[in-house]
Amino acid sequence: MSDPRVFLASERTLLAWIRTGITVMGLGFVVAKFGLFLALVSFSAAGSSAAGTAAMLPRPHGISSVIGIALVILGAGAILGAAHNHQSFVRSIPAVDRPSAAVPGLALLVGVAIAVTGLLLAAYLAVS
Repeated sequence: MSDPRVFLASERTLLAWIRTGITVMGLGFVVAKFGLFLALVSFSAAGSSAAGTAAMLPRPHGISSVIGIALVILGAGAILGAAHNHQSFVRSIPAVDRPSAAVPGLALLVGVAIAVTGLLLAAYLAVS
């Protein structure tokens, strides 16, 4: 008799890691853009006139960008690591204990797609 609970627990664990990775990537984005917010606040607090200030707008190149990019990469890495761990665990489960799913590997595909999107977000943050 097969028991699909082991496989389904593995799927839930993968989805929890995906959720955690997305949260860390979102925090990284906020931290990276927080430097821009602080620069704009200090720029407006200086009381500069609006005329001719477009070229003088501050660009954040502080520690917040570095920490934010690192957090985005960390979140994407956590998702990729969880996807690899899930895949190796699923291979170790006997075929009889794996439920026949309509789309096998869908959670793995979603995890890899989100991790790749996170790496693209890190690249965007690095150049902006």
